[in-house]
Amino acid sequence: MEKRLHRFILFIVLLGTCYGPNAQIKKVYKPSNLSDSALLDIVQRQTFNYFWDFAHPISGMARERSNVAFNYGEEVVTTGGTGFGVMATIVATERKWISKDTAAKHLLKLVNFLTKANSYHGAFPHWLNGATGQTIPFSRKDDGADLVETAYLFQGLLCARQYFTGSNATETELRNRIGWLWNDIEWNWFTKGGEEVLYWHWSPNNGWAMNFPVRGYNECLIMYILAASGERYPVSNAVYHRGWAQSNFFKNGKSFYGYKLPLGFDYGGPLFFSQYSFLGLDPHDLTDQYADYWEQNKNHTLINHAYCVENPKTFKGYGENCWGLTASDTYNGYNAYSPTNDEGTITPTAALSAFPYTPEYSMRALRHFYDDLGDKIWSQYGFVDAFNESKNWYATSHLAIDQGPIIIMIENYRTGLLWRLFMSCPEIKKGLLKLGFQSRKYNIF
Repeated sequence: MEKRLHRFILFIVLLGTCYGPNAQIKKVYKPSNLSDSALLDIVQRQTFNYFWDFAHPISGMARERSNVAFNYGEEVVTTGGTGFGVMATIVATERKWISKDTAAKHLLKLVNFLTKANSYHGAFPHWLNGATGQTIPFSRKDDGADLVETAYLFQGLLCARQYFTGSNATETELRNRIGWLWNDIEWNWFTKGGEEVLYWHWSPNNGWAMNFPVRGYNECLIMYILAASGERYPVSNAVYHRGWAQSNFFKNGKSFYGYKLPLGFDYGGPLFFSQYSFLGLDPHDLTDQYADYWEQNKNHTLINHAYCVENPKTFKGYGENCWGLTASDTYNGYNAYSPTNDEGTITPTAALSAFPYTPEYSMRALRHFYDDLGDKIWSQYGFVDAFNESKNWYATSHLAIDQGPIIIMIENYRTGLLWRLFMSCPEIKKGLLKLGFQSRKYNIF
C-alpha cells in the first residue's frame, strides 16, 4: 500500500543503485563541544549550502541530488525540492547568512526562469532541465504536470511572497511574478473533468494515462489545501471530503506503543508524511472533522522513535540516539522506510525534521549524528542522505527533498518563521475555512 502511494518509488525502477563512481562527500572542518543552539546553527547553515552553493547556475533551482542520477546527466532540477530551497533561502535571509537584497535577486532569477519553463495548465513537471526549462520525464508516461511537486513549490513561493514585502523594484516584481504563477495553476483541471478527487499527473502526450487519483492519508495534504485556496481555478470542498478523505487507509484510530494515530497506515508510514505538508502549514491547534494535526504528527513521530528504540529486527546502531525511518537512498537503491518496511537504514532528515514534534529525541539524534558519526556522514552540504550500520554503508549523496526539511523544520521549532509566513496568506486562510479546518492560533474558525 505504501508503494502505491509513495511519490518516489519509481526511483527503485528507474535509478536502481544510482550512486556514481566519483560521488564522494567532501570532508569539512567539524567544530566540537558546541552548545545545542550553536549546533543547530551550524547544521542549518551547512545544509543551506546545498541550495546556495549547489544551486543550478542558470535557473537557481535546486538540483535533484548531489550525485548524477542514472541516465539524466547533471542538469536535473526538482520542482518540489526547489520549493523547499525557497523556504531555506528565507531562513538564510532571516539569520543574515545572506543579505535580503541578494536573496530577493536570486529568487527573482528563479521565478523568471519558471515563467518561461514548461508547465501544463499552470502546473510544473517533477523534473526540469535547469539550463533550458524543458521537461525531463520522471518516467515514460510521467512527462507532464506533477501536481504534488507543484504544491511543494508553491508552499515555498507563497512564503517568499509574504516575506519579501519591501517596496523596492526587485521585491515588488518578485511578489507580482509569484502571484501570476500562483493564479495560473488550474487546480480544477486536475479533477479530470469534474471528478471529486485530484489527479497527480497529466501529460500533453499521454493525457491521464498515469491514472493516479490522490487519496489520503499521506504527504499530499498540502496539495488539497492549495487547490481549495486557488482564486481563479479552485476546487470545491467536495473534492477534499469525497476524494482525499475517502479511502480504506485514511482513518486509523488505533494505538501503537501507546500513541493513538488518528489517520493513515498502521505505525504511520514514512516520517515525511508528517513533514512535507507541514513545512508551511502549522499543525499547532489545527483541526478538521478528521483529526487534530498536532496529535497526528507528534504521535506519528513518537511511534517511529519507539519502534527504533525497540529495534525488533536488531539492526546495528538503532536506539534512543539513533532513529528515523523515512524515504531515502539506501544501500541497494532507494526506498520508503517505516516500521512496517525496515531494512536497517536510518535517514538523518527523519529525526531532524521532527524537531518541532520531539525536540528532546531529535536533539539526541542530532548529537549522535554529529558527534559520533560525523566523520562518516557530515559533509559540505550537512548530513549525507542516509546510512546503514548493519551493512557498513554510508551514503555519499544528498537529496533536495531531504536536505530542505532539516533547515525549515529546525527553524519552525526555533522561531516558527515559515509557519507564520504561510499561515498569513489570506488565500490559505480562506481555503482552510472552506475545507472545514479550524485554528484558534490563526483565527480560523
